[in-house]
Amino acid sequence: MLIGELSRRAGVSERRLRYYERMELISSERRANGYREYDDRTVETVRRIRALLAVGLPTRLIRQVLPCTFDEATLRPCPGVLTTLRTQLDVLDQRAADLDTARRLLRRTIAATENAAGQDPVSGAEVPYSGGETRLRSRSSPSGS
Repeated sequence: MLIGELSRRAGVSERRLRYYERMELISSERRANGYREYDDRTVETVRRIRALLAVGLPTRLIRQVLPCTFDEATLRPCPGVLTTLRTQLDVLDQRAADLDTARRLLRRTIAATENAAGQDPVSGAEVPYSGGETRLRSRSSPSGS
């Protein structure tokens, strides 16, 4: 099948399929006219790639574990696969912890900013303003203009 049909059947753009091929996740034969031709099994391979991407594996790891897949959610216990998956889980856990820390810091920053609303950032004196936004005075212009 040509790349357009593979794209339609697998629900993935042609551009993404070319990327998968560059990353050596799928392969094709070239016709005399240069068109890519894929076999019917490639549809299932693309679905497996998409499932592995969805669980957070980067393509470099997918290349390693793809030969061990036999459906979208199951891997055979090939050598090194469980270690690879556990390592990636650790990476994702660390990212989640980092995001949680960033969220807490952002919430604190928002709360501190809300508490300081209406105060000059240098002197702490109250700054009159109208409307729903906070207007801060510039250091070089005491009038705020």
